[in-house]
Amino acid sequence: MSELIYAGSLKTLEDVGAKVIKGGSHAIAVFVYEKQVYAVDNRCPHMGFPLHTGSLCDGILTCHWHHARFDIKSGGTLDPWADDVPTYPVEIKEDEVWVYPVPFNKVTIEKLRQRLRDGLEQNISLVIAKSVVGLMEAGFPSTEIAKIGVEFGTTHRRSGWGSGLTILTAMTNVLPKLDKTGQVLALFQGLVHVARESSGMGTRFLLGSLPVLNENNTQSFEQLSEWYRHCVEVRDSQGAERVLLTAIQSGFSDEQLADMMMTAVTDHFYVNTGHTLDFHNKAFEILNQIGIEHRPYVLSSLLPGIGDVSRSEESHSWQSPVNLVKPLKEAFRELPDILADDTSRGDAGIDEPALVEQILSDNPIKTVNMMIAALKNGVTPSRLAQLVTLAAADRISRFHVQNDFRDWITVLHTFTHAHAVHESLRRSATPELTRAVFHGAMSVYLDRFLNTPSARRPEPKDVETEPQSPSELLEMMNQQQQVAESARWVVNYLARGGDKSELFNTLGHALLREDAEFHSFQMYEAAMVEHDHWEKEDSELARYAQETLILAVTRYLAGHAPTAREMPHTAQIAMRLHRGEKLFEDDLSIDDES
Repeated sequence: MSELIYAGSLKTLEDVGAKVIKGGSHAIAVFVYEKQVYAVDNRCPHMGFPLHTGSLCDGILTCHWHHARFDIKSGGTLDPWADDVPTYPVEIKEDEVWVYPVPFNKVTIEKLRQRLRDGLEQNISLVIAKSVVGLMEAGFPSTEIAKIGVEFGTTHRRSGWGSGLTILTAMTNVLPKLDKTGQVLALFQGLVHVARESSGMGTRFLLGSLPVLNENNTQSFEQLSEWYRHCVEVRDSQGAERVLLTAIQSGFSDEQLADMMMTAVTDHFYVNTGHTLDFHNKAFEILNQIGIEHRPYVLSSLLPGIGDVSRSEESHSWQSPVNLVKPLKEAFRELPDILADDTSRGDAGIDEPALVEQILSDNPIKTVNMMIAALKNGVTPSRLAQLVTLAAADRISRFHVQNDFRDWITVLHTFTHAHAVHESLRRSATPELTRAVFHGAMSVYLDRFLNTPSARRPEPKDVETEPQSPSELLEMMNQQQQVAESARWVVNYLARGGDKSELFNTLGHALLREDAEFHSFQMYEAAMVEHDHWEKEDSELARYAQETLILAVTRYLAGHAPTAREMPHTAQIAMRLHRGEKLFEDDLSIDDES
């Protein structure tokens, strides 16, 4: 009896209809309906409104705030956007009503996982947010949360991999940069974009691999690669899918699969303004986190879009007034021989700052020749890609706001493509993939007019003073047109010895508190990853690269803020509900009788 909570006499409850009692840290509403007593959590599971102020009719309890409806007996909801309300055991002892404050329907990890799937299927942001908050608070691994989104997005979007899955992967990659609230926001944003992009798109069914009759019937990796390459060349997504699934079933490694797929992508120049290669890189990155058993759906999701992609060598800008196609093709014929012996590759001692400056110059033919020379001198393809990525970031750090606003996306595409090439070459460096380094360098060249005029790189002031609080940067980004001001703030913060980890978390929140569009997520993740690569070095170029990357992401985010901030508001509601906070004004007191 000591564990029970006294709710009052049965007669009193019948007279008042509903009564609120304390149930530990929250309130329980007790109702009498058709001579039976029922107890439910007084917080509407949708947004926390007090249910005792609702209406009970025909066995349905209706919340008066958003009209969520609940079966008074089971607590089950009739509305998919509202969760079931917890119900509690009731005992009646000689006209005394007692409530046991442990609910019948406890929230479990499996229930939260299912609610996340429900939220994705129904494209309901608040359901997704509450599920992510509940799972994170319960200690459920973040990669497992992301996995649910990847499984859904690669299955329930007929047109395959898109920006939603790219955002989810990017945000999963940067979770170590963020505090707990930031991690919740990052996963929530990624999952919501997957849900929105998949809504109404139809289920994707795998075609299946080619039949294997016996061990002697299997195809070699070289043969499958040739078939796959031809299918992509003629934009045959279905044929490519069957070949890919056959390669997966044959047990070829991720490195082999990546080589096969990336070769087909880099057969053409800067395909789809870099998105295709970026999507491929992200697919392999998420597989590394969620497991190779997901390869069939994840990798095949990259193929539905291959029939409708742009190939830059066919565009006028790559052929006139300077023909970039011919010298690139000539250079590519040398790559297999140059890279054939990579045993001596490493620190070649070349003038890397000069090479970066050349990539940023207006002489693309000389750039191609210097890059070929660097490879001949022992520079690894991965290092060359890292230098091209730095040059692309430099374009963004010097992007002048006098440019058309949409041109932010142009320099962003070059940077994220270069970053994807760098990350891909870190996994496997083939002559075919190395071609993409040159594609990126030529895109940096074509973006040169977006640095005319070039935005000035701010110089630090008052470096002896204490660094400011990163909250100042967030406040600054509450206003439009604070690109230069934000850049100056960051330069001063770094010069005064400000904590980089706090800055990166703050920049993450500057992104995640917005209704950001796809490219802003790409910008933050690529800048953070590239910065970490350079941070491992101790050189003037490395220090310059780190500052350039920080300036680039700061200026880009400042240029795209503020927004309406609807999505983070939804996440904040979910976090407040989980903490038991009220989202409404309620002057009604809880009965203390016990």
